Amino acid sequence: MARIAVYDTTLRDGRQGAGISFSLVDLVAVAHKLDDLGVDYIEAGWPGSNPKDIEFFEALRHEHFRHAKIVAFGSTRHARSRVAEDQVLRCLVDSGAPVVTVFGKSWDLHVREVFNITEAQNIDMIRESVAWLKEQGRTVIYDAEHFFDGYRDNPDFALATVRAAAEAGADNISLCETNGGMLPFDIDEITRVVRGEVSTPLGIHCHNDSGCGVANSLAAVHAGAVLVQGTINGLGERCGNANLCTIIPDLAIKMKHEVLASPACLERLTDTSRIIAELANLPHDPSFPWVGANAFAHKAGVHVNAVQKNPRTYEHIEPERVGNRRHILISDYSGKSSVVAKAREFNLDLEDRELPGQVIDLVKRLENEGFQFEGADASFELLLRRAMGLYKPGFELKGFRIINHKIESKASVNEATIKVVVDGIEEMAVAEGDGPVNALDCALRKVLEKFYPILKNMSLIDYKVRILNGGEATAARTRVLIESRYGDEVWGTVGVSENIIEASWQALVDSIEFLLMKHLDGEG
Repeated sequence: MARIAVYDTTLRDGRQGAGISFSLVDLVAVAHKLDDLGVDYIEAGWPGSNPKDIEFFEALRHEHFRHAKIVAFGSTRHARSRVAEDQVLRCLVDSGAPVVTVFGKSWDLHVREVFNITEAQNIDMIRESVAWLKEQGRTVIYDAEHFFDGYRDNPDFALATVRAAAEAGADNISLCETNGGMLPFDIDEITRVVRGEVSTPLGIHCHNDSGCGVANSLAAVHAGAVLVQGTINGLGERCGNANLCTIIPDLAIKMKHEVLASPACLERLTDTSRIIAELANLPHDPSFPWVGANAFAHKAGVHVNAVQKNPRTYEHIEPERVGNRRHILISDYSGKSSVVAKAREFNLDLEDRELPGQVIDLVKRLENEGFQFEGADASFELLLRRAMGLYKPGFELKGFRIINHKIESKASVNEATIKVVVDGIEEMAVAEGDGPVNALDCALRKVLEKFYPILKNMSLIDYKVRILNGGEATAARTRVLIESRYGDEVWGTVGVSENIIEASWQALVDSIEFLLMKHLDGEG
């Protein structure tokens, strides 16, 4: 099969998504993660369009990339400018990027109603811009913007625009499905037509407004495109761009194409997806194909039993091929095989054959009360160890008290007092926090850090509250999920109670006990 070039536009098109903002340090970090992944092109932005992009291109001059080529993005010359004097084209060349992507209009609607110029003028802008950039010694990718909508309305004009780019020497012509409304069979058919019109290699750039961004990209490759544009995690304007985290393994594993710098790079895909989501300050969608936390998760007891015997029964590939892993979920749908498999994940040997059934009965009772262990592996491991008689608590609570002070229009002040016993020694601490739970967390850490300095490097990174029976109003049962981190380790814990402070305490204690168990009991 053919080699398909991967063109990442997370740092340009992806940044146009609502709520997406990277600092300069983030931009450089993302570029290196993309290079580590082995993509061929990194579209770094539109040089000269804003101060951050100016700084970024300047910073990139001092960075070394092992495989990826940096790309500068911009438009064809202005209708009233000469190419050699056009500010946008000059900034593209001055950026220092070895590759330039320049877009032009393929849809006569835009030519008439947006640019207010003639079709002939538009074609001249494309031809002259591509030719001048080639004269400057740049690799030139021509983005045929709105190509598929343009072809649908006026195929002769749309084809004339790509012929102009090809005649001017473009190294690649990427057909852009800019509005995201086409379907795969449309993309396949039209791409084949263009392939018959020009000899220049074709690329594809799709958006996801109809939910077909990935499928449309694959359809274009099936029809002969040899370059695919997209973003990590599908970031981008409106509904996002085609998701490279899905496209890349689809191309490599399902369609047997050569992608990325080497086959081994595929194993970095999940890590890349999660780190870039974190840098974008976005949650990583557990339902992402290939790289999501649930992509290889199994909940039903029948499924778990089958996967333990032969993973192919419910997994289309080995998760390790994309850097992911199998995840057994524990719930009231689980069976004994789920408990055994989960214990194996924790390096626990369930010799007692009666124990798995007893654990499942306990889980079902707790889930009926509102507990949920799918996102709280740490709480489940503690539950399992308690059932096996392997759990030794790191401290004993004697009591705590939380006071909330509110004076007129001033912000509330939350103060927690806590008393615990560690190895027979009773200690008490007082601390303030932004809220009652934060105050309680601060007080608990303050008293425990004397005995367990490791807690100084543990942090709570997420806190979620779910009301389970809203009809009970203020007496409703509450579920609290806490996510904690120590170095590269991240774990989840859960607590449930009618009292949100009590539920938070349960999850908080589990988070601390889990760290102490892993790193102070010979397991870390």
